[in-house]
Order: sequence, then C-alpha cells, then structure tokens
Amino acid sequence: MTRQSLVLTVNGKNHALDLAPHRSLLDVLRDELGLTGTKKGCDAGDCGACTVLLDGAPVNACLVLAVQAGGQEITTIEGVSSSDGQLHPLQEAFIEHGAVQCGFCTPGAVLSLIALLRETPRPTRAEIQEALAGNLCRCTGYVQIIDAVKSVADSSK
Repeated sequence: MTRQSLVLTVNGKNHALDLAPHRSLLDVLRDELGLTGTKKGCDAGDCGACTVLLDGAPVNACLVLAVQAGGQEITTIEGVSSSDGQLHPLQEAFIEHGAVQCGFCTPGAVLSLIALLRETPRPTRAEIQEALAGNLCRCTGYVQIIDAVKSVADSSK
C-alpha cells in the first residue's frame, strides 16, 4: 500500500507521520496522535462531533483527508485551554450554564463557537444558532449552549 510522509501541525506541535493517503484527519488525530477529544460520531459529516479548526475555520475532521491538512494549523479541543490547564472562557461558560450534559457533542460545538466568536465577538442568538447548525446535540435543546456563548460575548465588552 502506498504511504505518504507529511507533517501535521496540531495544537502548535509538529507531528511527522507516514500515512496511507486515504486516512481521514479524524482517524489520524484519534488513532495516531491520541487526541480523543475529537469524537467519532456519524463518520459522514452530519453530526459535527468531529469538528476541529483548520486554519481557524471549523471543519468536520471525518471529511478531511489527513494529507489535505498538511501545512495548515489544526486545533482540537485539547488545544484551546491555556498551557497551565486553564479552560477556555467558552468551556467555563458551558459548565456554568449547564451546556454540558452527556458531553459527546461538546468538543465540536465549542470549536465551532470559538470560530464564531473570533469572527463575530458579539453574535446575536440567531448567529449563534447558525454557527451551531452543523453540530447536533441530543441533550441540551441548545438553549444552555446559546446562553453560554452570549455570556462570554457579553462579558467581553
């Protein structure tokens, strides 16, 4: 089987890998790099559980080949807390607002919403809902998630 050498930059660290070119970014993150915060849900791009940031934009890691991500900055949920382990303000708000229930969708939703807040620091509820459109949550009904995002946006005035 043909393999391809590449370097993936994940959470600011370079990883030299030798991979089959058909491997998804999701599988490489989980199986090769041990970054299991990126969840494998539908594996078809429908649920958003595998959302990561690719050069700051949210993408479904199950739909991206690892070789396509070479040369780009990949951010997983493990990469959003500070170096001393302090949670990202959005992660803290999720906890405070009860937006984490089963937690399966949480990493992907947090990354999608971090991308939203970078582009739109004070989003409306409708903008938050739109940013969450690709992230399915079966537990919260989204109200707590939206409230968490609004609290972060409102505190950054």
